[in-house]
Amino acid sequence: MENNKTENNSDNQGKNSSNEADMNNKRELAGRVALVTGASRGIGRAVALALAAEGATVLVNYNGSRESALETVSEIEKNGGSGEAVGFDVSDFEACGKMIEELIKKYSRLDILVNNAGITRDNLLMRMTEKEFDDVIATNLKGAFNTIRHLSRYFLKQRSGKIINLSSVSGVAGNAGQANYSASKAGIIGLTKSVARELASRGICVNAVAPGFVDTEMTQAMPEKAREAAMAMIPLGRMGSVDDIARTVVFLAGRGGDYITGQVLCVDGGMAI
Repeated sequence: MENNKTENNSDNQGKNSSNEADMNNKRELAGRVALVTGASRGIGRAVALALAAEGATVLVNYNGSRESALETVSEIEKNGGSGEAVGFDVSDFEACGKMIEELIKKYSRLDILVNNAGITRDNLLMRMTEKEFDDVIATNLKGAFNTIRHLSRYFLKQRSGKIINLSSVSGVAGNAGQANYSASKAGIIGLTKSVARELASRGICVNAVAPGFVDTEMTQAMPEKAREAAMAMIPLGRMGSVDDIARTVVFLAGRGGDYITGQVLCVDGGMAI
């Protein structure tokens, strides 16, 4: 009897291990490595969690919010995923290149790049300072260029890769008081289309996601009248969630995005119609 129990326990353990392996194999991004910039909070965190849930090892980039980035990694690991917090300033060309080099050496590959890092310095054009304009362009637009520039050669060697850049409805339609932000996000669209043309022959897909008004800390801090005005512009009648954006990024990073490149997906409840 004891021998039978031991055999049964061994069989059960074997079945459990087999089931876990099957689950990992079913995860669409199993074995992939993804770098998500600005992933310590908001949309970036949701994207990191969603990619990890599909089996990707997620490198959670941060600049100033190390504690928040570690919280994101902790949540990934709590859910059975794998991740690492990596600190570097995307607007710094040299620092960006050095970190990507180190990550390639450590993980032997990178498969997915999500350029999410961004800042706002809202002001009316007549009051906007040169620094407010330059800072936003440096992080939002040049930061995306920096990561793509340094990572593209690895993608070219692999003959594969997915690049997803976070633009905005403000980059599609413009927005008063956001000349700097809108310019940076419109630039992301031009960058996306140009890079998509350059890299397509090697099987690398480059797309942009343009969120509308998303329920984040930033929009929650908006005055009530401003929130009401924003809601009135959304045909679906609600703000988006960070998960709405994350699901779109995962779609593009997975098999669903294998034949999509150079496109801008507006996830905005219909604002840009």
